[in-house]
Amino acid sequence: MDAIVLLRDDHKTVEKLFKRFEKTGDDDGIERRTIVDEVIEELTVHAWVEERIFYPAAREAAPETTDHILESIEEHHAVVWMLSELKNMDPADERFKAKMSVLMENVRHHVEEEEQEWFPQVRKAMGRKRLTELGDQLEAEKNKAPRDPLAVPSAASK
Repeated sequence: MDAIVLLRDDHKTVEKLFKRFEKTGDDDGIERRTIVDEVIEELTVHAWVEERIFYPAAREAAPETTDHILESIEEHHAVVWMLSELKNMDPADERFKAKMSVLMENVRHHVEEEEQEWFPQVRKAMGRKRLTELGDQLEAEKNKAPRDPLAVPSAASK
């Protein structure tokens, strides 16, 4: 599968989880916990494969995207930090919903920048064959990626 298609599919999966969360009420603590746990796993794996496989390849193929990629790594750092806090937070905590709302705003902003501003540049620079090869690498890495944000070394501290 094309790497950008794969990453966009991940974005759609997470957006569906966000919409499910937004439909929950304050008395839906168990449902909120379930959704947040799924979001944590999806975003942890997604950030891992982007940073290890996609971003370096994109930066090499389309050097003009370097600033976007560096900003994306910093956004990942903030997201992983919020995920690690949500992981151990009780859904009854008055800050749980607020923290999830901030996470959703950050992720939606990140996705919009990737998909609208620099994925098109990467697609043009790489071409179909390279993106398909990269997609295969992303799939393989997903199987090895951590699911726990606490197990992800901070890319921003590198």
